Amino acid sequence: MKILFVGLGAIARKHIKAIRQIEPNAMIYALRRNRLSTTDEGVVNVFDLKEVSEVDFVIISNPTSEHGSTISTLLGLNVPLFIEKPLFHNLNHDKLVQSIVCKGISTYVACNLRFLDSLVFVREFIKGKRINEVNVYCGSYLPNWRPNVDFRKVYSANKEMGGGVHIDLIHEIDYLIWLFGFPKSTKKEFSNVSSLNISAYDYANYLMLYDDFAASVVLNYYRKTPKRSLEVICEEGECSVDLLKNEVRWNDELIFSSKQTITDTYLPQMEFFIENVMQGSKEKGFNDIVEAYNILKICLED
Repeated sequence: MKILFVGLGAIARKHIKAIRQIEPNAMIYALRRNRLSTTDEGVVNVFDLKEVSEVDFVIISNPTSEHGSTISTLLGLNVPLFIEKPLFHNLNHDKLVQSIVCKGISTYVACNLRFLDSLVFVREFIKGKRINEVNVYCGSYLPNWRPNVDFRKVYSANKEMGGGVHIDLIHEIDYLIWLFGFPKSTKKEFSNVSSLNISAYDYANYLMLYDDFAASVVLNYYRKTPKRSLEVICEEGECSVDLLKNEVRWNDELIFSSKQTITDTYLPQMEFFIENVMQGSKEKGFNDIVEAYNILKICLED
């Protein structure tokens, strides 16, 4: 198996670890700009697509603002694309998305929380229940995301690089739609007036309206004690999920727990991609570029 990476940062290395667990002898290439770039063990640096032939798939994990041009460059390879979220930083890519559909290229946009045990459990548990309200919250402290790195220089903090909590934490919108489908309408408010003093939005608040209930989503970059939770208020009771502990409670009683961490979800995600998306399975596939682009519209459309 041959895999090409475009972008070799922290997320890419998590994907490489997952690939090594699945296929220890996989040949991994990284497309680099600078010939002075460091070389990771077991990764071959290349500086032109012509240096790599017949790769099985490409993982796009460079800055969000470069995804559009990167995908356009890769179309000629005509191989499956694994695209790190968020898909794009704006909605100027309708023609590119359509080109991928017309070419029949298999795509998957990373949404690893769909592989978190507690959310997988809840998806089945709430089926058939009458839902009245849903609340999603994700807050953490951006300066702690990458220790020993100036957080103001990373893409998350910079609007011009495609950063911002509204799309950086698109996972919460993604899993909400995975659980309940697309809403009828969405209202939203973004701001960047916190003490972080960054150009990108550090606060986002969504109100997503469904036929029978409303879902609230609150995201921020400035909470020093991390919290990531889902609350589903049903007619029969209250279901609460602590994503960081990977636990589910029903009316305050613990009904599910898992030792799996969020980092552990990268392995089942890669297994899913290799077993289904690479094979072009429409029945078992999800979050292709069309679905991800529609989710992105919820985050970005006025």
